[in-house]
Amino acid sequence: MAEEAAPAPARPLGQQIDLYGLSDVGRERTENQDHFLIASIHKVMDVVQTSLPEEMLGELRSPSRGYVFLVADGVGGVPGGQAASRTALQAIVDYVLRTMDLYVQMDPDVEPVFLADLVRSVEKSHEAVRAAGAEDDERAGMATTLTMVCIRWPKGYLVHVGDSRCYRLRDGQLELLTRDQTMAQAMIDAGALSEDQAERSNLKHVLYSALGATRAEPFTLATDIRWDDRMLLCTDGVTKHVTDDEIRDALARSVSAESTARELLALALERGGSDNTTLIVGRLNRPSQD
Repeated sequence: MAEEAAPAPARPLGQQIDLYGLSDVGRERTENQDHFLIASIHKVMDVVQTSLPEEMLGELRSPSRGYVFLVADGVGGVPGGQAASRTALQAIVDYVLRTMDLYVQMDPDVEPVFLADLVRSVEKSHEAVRAAGAEDDERAGMATTLTMVCIRWPKGYLVHVGDSRCYRLRDGQLELLTRDQTMAQAMIDAGALSEDQAERSNLKHVLYSALGATRAEPFTLATDIRWDDRMLLCTDGVTKHVTDDEIRDALARSVSAESTARELLALALERGGSDNTTLIVGRLNRPSQD
């Protein structure tokens, strides 16, 4: 007799999901070229006209079907960094809104299609940034990083371009889920530089992949989501000044997502705030056993 499939884990309730984002221009820059987005996906009915009393219609917005988190960091050294990061996020929001049906029914057969569609949203974003740069000589060559996480319980889907980062704290261990798409990291991978040499190298923040640039090579990851996971998406304005150990300790403390975000931002600013600093903190709090 075939074994019955295990029941799907109960979807977290809104009060068990704690999210907060912050963006700051930093101490040395005059313009904030970072952008971020936290969005909850729902099914919504928009009633145009009815004779029914409003109370009979009930709630016309479903519980959350999923979440989307994005951080984008306009590439410095060329004009239009702010426009690049803004254009990238706008293009992805437009694309995700037009493919929301993939959030309604999710099963193992749909998952590869869903992830491929998320990658396509990033490719569309890349095309939009390049087109915007081509239309304005003053913004020619504008580019941006992008790190996006989509949550559809109990799975998470990551699409990443550039050197912004996504961290996850699980069972006390900090995991870096992304890989910096920099020349220094490429040299490490090729065995040409050690970690210490790369840290001191001028190539540390030279991107070989970015939206709007000549090359954009999305990295993807599908992973599980568990109770008590902590997640951080951030631009390099955080990681230039805050160590992985300090990120781990901040995420591990039993405080709110807002408190954690403000703590990490304050630490980056205290140490010089040499770049725009943007971060999103997410916490999934296990339900009480009462």
